[in-house]
Amino acid sequence: MTDSKYFTTNKKGEIFELKAELNNEKKEKRKEAVKKVIAAMTVGKDVSSLFPDVVNCMQTDNLELKKLVYLYLMNYAKSQPDMAIMAVNSFVKDCEDPNPLIRALAVRTMGCIRVDKITEYLCEPLRKCLKDEDPYVRKTAAVCVAKLHDINAQMVEDQGFLDSLRDLIADSNPMVVANAVAALSEISESHPNSNLLDLNPQNINKLLTALNECTEWGQIFILDCLSNYNPKDEREAQSICERVTPRLSHANSAVVLSAVKVLMKFLELLPKESDYYNTLLKKLSPPLVTLLSGEPEVQYVALRNINLIVQKRPEILKQEIKVFFVKYNDPIYVKLEKLDIMIRLASQANIAQVLAELKEYATEVDVDFVRKAVRAIGRCAIKVEQSAERCVSTLLDLIQTKVNYVVQEAIVVIRDIFRKYPNKYESIIATLCENLDSLDEPDARAAMIWIVGEYAERIDNADELLESFLEGFHDESTQVQLTLLTAIVKLFLKKPSETQELVQQVLSLATQDSDNPDLRDRGYIYWRLLSTDPVTAKEVVLSEKPLISEETDLIEPTLLDELICHIGSLASVYHKPPNAFVEGSHGIHRKHLPIQHGSIDTGESPVSTGPAAPIEPAQSVIPSQGDLLGDLLNLDLGPPVNVPQVSSMQMGAVDLLGGGLDSLLGGDLGGGVGGSPAVGQNFIPSSVPNTFAPSPTPAALSSGLNDLFELSTGMAVTTGGYVAPKTVWLPAVKAKGLEISGTFSRRQGQMYMDMTFTNKALQHMTDFAIQFNKNSFGVIPTTPLPIHTPLMPSQSIDVSLPLNTIGPVMKMDPLNNLQVTSNVHRMVPWSVLGKSRRADLQRPISQSHTVSGKLQNDNIYTIAKRNVEGQDMLYQSLKLTNGIWILAELRIQPGNPNYTLSLKCRAPEVSQYVYQVYDSVLKN
Repeated sequence: MTDSKYFTTNKKGEIFELKAELNNEKKEKRKEAVKKVIAAMTVGKDVSSLFPDVVNCMQTDNLELKKLVYLYLMNYAKSQPDMAIMAVNSFVKDCEDPNPLIRALAVRTMGCIRVDKITEYLCEPLRKCLKDEDPYVRKTAAVCVAKLHDINAQMVEDQGFLDSLRDLIADSNPMVVANAVAALSEISESHPNSNLLDLNPQNINKLLTALNECTEWGQIFILDCLSNYNPKDEREAQSICERVTPRLSHANSAVVLSAVKVLMKFLELLPKESDYYNTLLKKLSPPLVTLLSGEPEVQYVALRNINLIVQKRPEILKQEIKVFFVKYNDPIYVKLEKLDIMIRLASQANIAQVLAELKEYATEVDVDFVRKAVRAIGRCAIKVEQSAERCVSTLLDLIQTKVNYVVQEAIVVIRDIFRKYPNKYESIIATLCENLDSLDEPDARAAMIWIVGEYAERIDNADELLESFLEGFHDESTQVQLTLLTAIVKLFLKKPSETQELVQQVLSLATQDSDNPDLRDRGYIYWRLLSTDPVTAKEVVLSEKPLISEETDLIEPTLLDELICHIGSLASVYHKPPNAFVEGSHGIHRKHLPIQHGSIDTGESPVSTGPAAPIEPAQSVIPSQGDLLGDLLNLDLGPPVNVPQVSSMQMGAVDLLGGGLDSLLGGDLGGGVGGSPAVGQNFIPSSVPNTFAPSPTPAALSSGLNDLFELSTGMAVTTGGYVAPKTVWLPAVKAKGLEISGTFSRRQGQMYMDMTFTNKALQHMTDFAIQFNKNSFGVIPTTPLPIHTPLMPSQSIDVSLPLNTIGPVMKMDPLNNLQVTSNVHRMVPWSVLGKSRRADLQRPISQSHTVSGKLQNDNIYTIAKRNVEGQDMLYQSLKLTNGIWILAELRIQPGNPNYTLSLKCRAPEVSQYVYQVYDSVLKN
């Protein structure tokens, strides 16, 4: 009879009966009773009251009974910590049992009991088990160290267990080595900056030796560990690759992906012209193809990883495109992934095959798949220029099918083809216009409107077509409204005499009747352009558009490199770094591909050849498409390019709109003929640094866009930003007589650390040097410390050390903590740490433009200003040296010392330091 009988009883009062059975003298009865207890526990019954009786059953030689008792202990020890201590003696005794299975079982169970009171008793047995003669016990003890570290990290370090784990890497048994590596990897995740594994050529050799003999999961742990190692040269990288390559033929797909990860990483160190490099690329292809013959779920994981590999090195699978052709019985998630990879591998050599497949897919029944297939045809046209005509012909055939969602998707991709190949395929516009009435999706409507606006001069009834969209303007999505506004303005600039009424109507709808700030602002900007300078309006609205590229959905290169380092993990399936989805992952160490020794890849280097090019670290946050805040946070507020001013006399200084729009906002906008400003007047947005832009001439504006664009106030030209007074960073008592005080400043766009070194010792000091630790902003000195003469007793010397932000970045706590080491015959560590504080101003604020000018000196730029109920609202932006954008709203009331500051930023932790900056600047 099987053990299922233990789960079928429903007797009442069984706890009392079990208690009696557990204390029975017969071993078999006790064993039966423990099985019943475990069965009751498994189905959710509370049997914790039997704890002392079950613990008594530990004193047995029967391995099966011992396992059951230990299972019970693991489940209830946390709720009964005081009772659990009763079992400690039994654990200690079992750790010295002659049977290695019982020793291993005891140490495993003690590691699983997460009770602080018990952990201190675990140290001695664990130490013995780590040096046990039996490898099974040693491998179990290695994992136990990681569990114990999770409960009490400090105790593990104090007891020297980490050193014992490192010793196990040299163990003769491969499974012990694998478990030691797994435990150290687990512990190092919570200590990302510690070098626990101490990877060196000797240890790597031991790991590679163990790799051939341990179990599949042991191989995965070792391969993952190898992927974190940076070989010292290409010879070592090639040697490791040769020993890892046999893992590509393993039956377990996780082992294959881990091996691929190691090889992809070390390929970076191999010269591309070498024979071995090309041989390795060929060897990577078959195992990846083999992964696609597994279950659909395994296929999906493999495809997500292959997607990354193809983006990094498309040459690996360029000959295998047929493997990614869709099968009729593939699940939809596999079909979509295959389609994506197929487009990435499309080239002139295989485009005919790919197009034939895609046309077939476009007649499938699955709507999502059909849409993506039609989109893929458009991507092929953009990627492979020679195939563009065939692709357009295929799309026209699909439009003729009159299937609604196919037609709409085709129009969206044809718009992109027009962007890529202007003035080449416009003959098909008439066919597109025939399907105008069937468009009901925002993307398709917006695409059709864009086409009509862009080629309005070639479409006789363009005004009627756009007017038909205008009838339900407020019911359209924002995307369609914005596109329609731009299209009608384009039409007006091409045919001003026929469409003046239409453009007035759309601008009225956009500015007066709309609650959407994006639509309203765009309407105001077009209105201002059209009513002041028609030449500029044409240059801006009808400017030549940049050609689009196919690879718009490529993963950003730095993120791709990081994801390659995580092949075979969830990060490679989500296509997101671990810290984007792992809770509490602020300590996760960011991984990067190694850089080939002695080479500089000029193709991807962000460093300009010019002497003054600032170097900024790549942003860690990539805003999603359509994220308006993301677009704003990624604006580059650099100095404007000098565009030659074209006098509006070339088209006449008359408002093209004939004063028609002046009534939209009410009031006379004055300043020139027909409501336009005076001829030749410049407009410089207040967000441009006044160092680079001439001061705008105040315009006599009385209403309308006056507040939005601040045309009525010039920005006062001021010099120099706020520099905090020097504070003592390193007191003399801590550095044997050397006192360092200092502050930070910015002069002519260059950051400086201004310091005063004072010798308060009795002997002179020489050989000054300085070193910065990793910090949140990558700040490092650009030159050595410029102190070349001895510093005599009681003497002080002022030093300005230029800084830049191209150093290694590591998030500090607090964020503005900068740790510096100075060398004066000895190492003196010290810390530059700002403190956050908030306070009211000591004197009333006079005018908002004074505040705006003062903040601009410190690179905080005012974008817009308005007055609400007597309060001035300044909308400002600033950018930190590590690429983080911050948007600010500053509310001030003239004559009142209080101010309110609201911030919006992707990294909320910087907020307190921004408050501190505002506070310091405004109070001084």
